Amino acid sequence: MSRRKQHVPWTAAGTASEQQHSADDVVRATGWVFNNRTGPTLDLAAFVETGDHETLAYLQAFGLDDGIDRQTLVEIGSGIGRMTASFSRMFARVVACDLDGAFLERCRETVAQFGRPERLQTCHVDDGRTLLVADGSADLVFSYITLQHCHPDDALALTREAVRITRPGGRVALNYRTWTGGDALLWPIGKAVRASFRLPGIGAALARWRVTARLGWQANRLAPKQVLAAVGDRLTDVRLVRSPRRPAFGAADATEGTFEGVHPSHWWLIGTVR
Repeated sequence: MSRRKQHVPWTAAGTASEQQHSADDVVRATGWVFNNRTGPTLDLAAFVETGDHETLAYLQAFGLDDGIDRQTLVEIGSGIGRMTASFSRMFARVVACDLDGAFLERCRETVAQFGRPERLQTCHVDDGRTLLVADGSADLVFSYITLQHCHPDDALALTREAVRITRPGGRVALNYRTWTGGDALLWPIGKAVRASFRLPGIGAALARWRVTARLGWQANRLAPKQVLAAVGDRLTDVRLVRSPRRPAFGAADATEGTFEGVHPSHWWLIGTVR
C-alpha cells in the first residue's frame, strides 16, 4: 500500500535515527519525535527514565499492575523504547510494535542497555494497521501517543487488532486524541501541513522540522463513541479515563474516571476482552 502522508515525518525521523552513531545521539537529534526535546545535554538514560515514571504511573492508575510479572504485554508504537525498557523489566514478555524498522532497531538497543532484552520481541507494522501477532496471545495491549498519528481508518483498525490479539479476560489500555476548542485552527493547519510533506524539494525538510512535523502527524481526532462503535461489543468493564479539566463524555456503555496525568486533549480506553 502507498504510504500515508502522516507517515512521512516518521520515516524522516527513522532515517535520521539510522544516521546517528548511538541512541544518545538519536535522542539529542530527533527527541522531538518522542518527547518534544532536543539538545546536546540529553542522553538515552534520562530519556528512558521519563518512561520509567510514566509506565508505572499509568499501570497503577488504571489498575493494570497486578500479576504482570507473569504476563505478555504488546506495545503499539514503541518508538526507540522509551517505555519499552521499563515494560521489559516488569512483564514476562514484551512485543514492541512500530511503523518504522529503524525505530525498532534502536528500541532493541535501548532495552539491551536499560531493560531485559531476553524478554523482548519486535513487530514491524509495515502497513500501519496490521499487527503480526497471534490471536489471543497478549494479556495486555498498551498504546500511548500513537493512535492519534494514524489515519482514522488505521487507528480503528489497530484498535480492532489490539482486541484481536488480547486473550479473553485480558485487557487493553489505548490512548486517543479527541477534539478541543483549539482544533478549529489546528485541524485545517495540520491537513495543509500533511499535504505539504509531498511537495518536491521542501516536503522532506518540512517533515524533519519539529513544528511542522508535530502539526502534520496529529492525523486524527477520535471520540469515544467512534472507538466503542468499532470494538465495544468485544469488551466488558469499559472505562474511559480523561483529564479532570475536561467535561465527561457521557458514554452510555462505559464508566468514566479522571487522572491528572492525562492531557486535556487525550483520553484512554480501558477494557477487558470478552
